Amino acid sequence: MPNCPHTADISTIHTSRSALDVNLSARPCAGRLVSLTLAAVLSVLAGCSTIPNSSSVSSQPQTPEREYFALDNPAQTQELVLYALGLLDTGYRFGGRNPDAGLDCSGMVSYIVEQISGRALPHNAASIADRTRPIDPSELQPGDLVFFNTLNKRHSHMGIYIGDGKFVHAPSSRGVVRVERLDNRYFAPRIDGARSLLASS
Repeated sequence: MPNCPHTADISTIHTSRSALDVNLSARPCAGRLVSLTLAAVLSVLAGCSTIPNSSSVSSQPQTPEREYFALDNPAQTQELVLYALGLLDTGYRFGGRNPDAGLDCSGMVSYIVEQISGRALPHNAASIADRTRPIDPSELQPGDLVFFNTLNKRHSHMGIYIGDGKFVHAPSSRGVVRVERLDNRYFAPRIDGARSLLASS
């Protein structure tokens, strides 16, 4: 066994509960091994009780939360409902976004939102769906938007939810803005999304 240099005066190891005298002068190599082992164990235990240095902790980059279009005031959702009801019986026109000339579904929504908020939404149902905050259809509140797949294409039609399971929309069939029920046998199986115009709480 190779020689192990030592100092004869090193003979005491302290634990947290009691002092333990150990004479290591007789077995210097074993004494050094015990000292090193205890030092390693104590350093590991000490590490568990300290707060890690923030510079040593790797952090995942935070993805910024997406900014959706949102009305400035929650009360504006009620204005949106009232405005939509005021447009009932307005004539349908493909591509229309002016009540005097006629409205289509997204034209009606973008027109109302602009009148209330002063800010424009796209004149396209799928684009409006992309710009507004998704919610579960079971969470619909008056003033929220509801979307349908009516052309074998997601978000191809839309309307404004007014409460009590009803929505206002501008359909091409029968050619006027009107109220419809979500549980209507045509629309119920075609619901494919809902959006809120309010910022998340």
